[in-house]
Amino acid sequence: MMKIVILSAATIFIVSCLATLAYASDPSPLQDFCVAVKDADAAVFVNGKVCKNPNMVVAEDFFLSGLNKPGNTSNPVGSRVTSANVNQIPGLNTLGISAVRIDYAPNGLNPPHTHPRATEILVVMEGTLYVSFVTSNPANPALKNKLFTKYLYPGDVFVFPEGLIHFQFNVGKTNAVAFAGLSSQNPGVITVANAVFGSDPQINPAVLTKAFQVEKNVIDYLQAQFWTNIN
Repeated sequence: MMKIVILSAATIFIVSCLATLAYASDPSPLQDFCVAVKDADAAVFVNGKVCKNPNMVVAEDFFLSGLNKPGNTSNPVGSRVTSANVNQIPGLNTLGISAVRIDYAPNGLNPPHTHPRATEILVVMEGTLYVSFVTSNPANPALKNKLFTKYLYPGDVFVFPEGLIHFQFNVGKTNAVAFAGLSSQNPGVITVANAVFGSDPQINPAVLTKAFQVEKNVIDYLQAQFWTNIN
């Protein structure tokens, strides 16, 4: 009887693990490809993109040029993200992957943000980056969110787990360049400061005053700023 219980528990565990893999951020494709139709041309809206007629698919649907060109970092945070996701490459639809190029001026920052639908793997091509991610709230309220940090140099690789707040900061005196792969055709980006202080309409200052335990004039100042979108 004990063996049956143990076997049943092991079976449930294995099935649960397989179910977790089966329900990743992006569903597995059911055909060779499903080239996306532009949203403006789609008759209906679905979770993802509507498929283009396979007979109309061409090589250009799977192609993008220009990631060799530096992004314009002339903005308050000194960085620029150039995306290669399903919105730029329609052939990525249903394939569960995308990429970005990130350029950083000296002291440039890719501000704290999350990708709600993707894990990110980043490789540094030029410069020196200070990178980090923060864990989700611990189960024990007496503990704090844990910070993982690393200095990266050309050729170094770092992983940011799905949904966790992370950033990259150019600590060098020269420009820096990194490329990253993401485990979704459309990873999404939530830049923390932009979302909290730059939403439209604005979050009630009383909420933010309470949440951040600061005076209202601090929140008024932050909400009055222009929050740069570097994506």
